[in-house]
Amino acid sequence: MEKKEVEPVIIDAAVGSVGIPLESVTTNTVAIIEPAIEKAICRRLDMRLLPLLAMMYLFNSLDKSNLGNAETDGMNKDLHFAGNQYNILLSVFYIPYVLFAFPVAMIGKRLGAANVLPVLMFGFGVMSLMAAACNSWGGLMAVRWFLGTFEGAFFPLVIYYLTTFYRRGELARRLAIFYAASNIASAFSGLLAFGVFQIRHSALEGWRYLFLIEGAATVVMSTLAFFFLPRDITRCKFLTPEEREVGFLRIQRDSSSVVNEKLDVKKALKVFSHPVAVIWVLIEMCLGVPLQSVSLFLPQIVARLGYSTVKTNLYTVAPNVCGAIVLLILAFSSDLSRLRFPFIATGFAFPVIGFIIYASIDVLRSTGVAYFACFLMTAGTAAPSVLLSTWYNNNTPAESRRAALTAVGVPMANVMGLVSSNIFLSKDAPAYLPALGTTAAFGGVGLVLTVCLGFWMIVDNKRRDQRQGVKLRVQDVSTAILSEGPAHPSYRWFL
Repeated sequence: MEKKEVEPVIIDAAVGSVGIPLESVTTNTVAIIEPAIEKAICRRLDMRLLPLLAMMYLFNSLDKSNLGNAETDGMNKDLHFAGNQYNILLSVFYIPYVLFAFPVAMIGKRLGAANVLPVLMFGFGVMSLMAAACNSWGGLMAVRWFLGTFEGAFFPLVIYYLTTFYRRGELARRLAIFYAASNIASAFSGLLAFGVFQIRHSALEGWRYLFLIEGAATVVMSTLAFFFLPRDITRCKFLTPEEREVGFLRIQRDSSSVVNEKLDVKKALKVFSHPVAVIWVLIEMCLGVPLQSVSLFLPQIVARLGYSTVKTNLYTVAPNVCGAIVLLILAFSSDLSRLRFPFIATGFAFPVIGFIIYASIDVLRSTGVAYFACFLMTAGTAAPSVLLSTWYNNNTPAESRRAALTAVGVPMANVMGLVSSNIFLSKDAPAYLPALGTTAAFGGVGLVLTVCLGFWMIVDNKRRDQRQGVKLRVQDVSTAILSEGPAHPSYRWFL
């Protein structure tokens, strides 16, 4: 076979980056990055960014999911809910969540994620405080609407924010550490609810104290975040000038085609012209149903085992901790192997099996098996979310397109809470068999789509190698030349 000419490349001996055309090489581009300096940068970024972002997301998750804990303490009776009003209350959250996620994320890209994230956090903290003052279903509806407005762009902006500090092969485990806060929040939410609901002989109901405590802590944390989050890699005061320069080069070589790229919404939306982007969004939607079903209804699923209100909240702790552990294992394994789709597929398999087991057995006679199924449900909901977001961010070098894809994909996973909140109906309680079957079906479709897309990428990478007459790995091509994305001949899919 006749080999076609390919662009000459330069290999960085220190880190193995390849693919920068000779005619575009500058002194900075080919500067060798010392491994010791790179490790120091990552260590300092980890110490400064991850704990703070994890705490922010912990409070984000608490304020979003505490409604389920409040419902187990009689909130629906105190506010005189009727029919499916609780389900409607859950559903209304997702309308502004999706409507405002993209425009707010674009504002975050333009003004800087570090500036916008604390403002969003302050907003949903205030909404949680206001929920404690609600005396009717209508008032709580209004609060949930504005809560969705503030929370919609939060997670997409955090993902985008981290991609501006870390290489592609470093991202999954960092996102996992950050996202594990969601599972810990769910576990902590159960523990906190367990403690708060012990309050007796008080002027306020226990569920109101729950909203007050979590809302106040969120507001305080948002203020700290505004002053401590670094604006970008070039303005990290805790790094030396040399480290800031190396940090910039790291991102240019293995994350962004243009670091701190100026926002162009029209160009950003072009990311959706490629069919793969649409498939990623469809996988997000399939993921969203098991993710939201566990997030919103785990207390009700555990309650079917016959425990009291207090024990039900307590027994949600261990499954959520298990979910965080599995998330970290899969994410670290994914980064070490530089593979995404096999671990996403594995994550999908856990909840599918868990929901099928739970729906197939007599729960009251086999409480141990049923409780084990709850562990499977939580084990496989967080990991696919983190790794899927990492997967399409790794494959989108243009920062604006990356922000746009994340701002659509992540909310689409969360908007599937509309499905979850309307399939767990009171008339189907306590078995919820239609809901369990529907949730497992969505997870199964997501699993199939993930595997099919992953194998297609393997085939397409081989086709690109044959077309160019050279074998390239994804790490062999610098992101500095990939602003066109898959249209560039040297582009390789990050599997």
